Amino acid sequence: MIRALILCTSLVLAAAGGLAHADAGPAAPEPAAAPAAPRAWSSMSPQQQQLLQTYQGKWDSLPPERQQALAKGSQRWLSMSPAQRAGAQQRFTQWRAMPPDQRQLLRQRWQQFKSLAPEQQQRVRESFNRFRQMPPEKRMELRRQWHQMSPEQRHQFIQRPPPPRRTSR
Repeated sequence: MIRALILCTSLVLAAAGGLAHADAGPAAPEPAAAPAAPRAWSSMSPQQQQLLQTYQGKWDSLPPERQQALAKGSQRWLSMSPAQRAGAQQRFTQWRAMPPDQRQLLRQRWQQFKSLAPEQQQRVRESFNRFRQMPPEKRMELRRQWHQMSPEQRHQFIQRPPPPRRTSR
């Protein structure tokens, strides 16, 4: 399962990488973000405080960036439906079970994705959704074909235009 996730992510981002090189010049550097301000424990809702209770005693010693990330994450958690929470918990469990090298690879792929232009990110999402909607047999066949390709064949595959979109009537 995890291996399939990494493979799918790699395939989609590899395709996006080809698009990025074909469509855009060098990426513009992101503007430097202002340093995060410390977040007071008392500024969070009682529900957030309950979720983050393990951090209460050491909250003031956490870096402001970590405080902001935890506060934002707790707010997202509280806004999720029970089904969304269950899915998030399952993905977190899978993430924790991954070897460190696989987690690092996914972090790199995520950064690669985030460096794409918004239109390219949208194309990647659409391609990934098309892939996920395929029958499992078709996905396995595509994976098998990808593994059998030489680097040159993969490059050619990535460079070809995406298939035309089907419109439903």
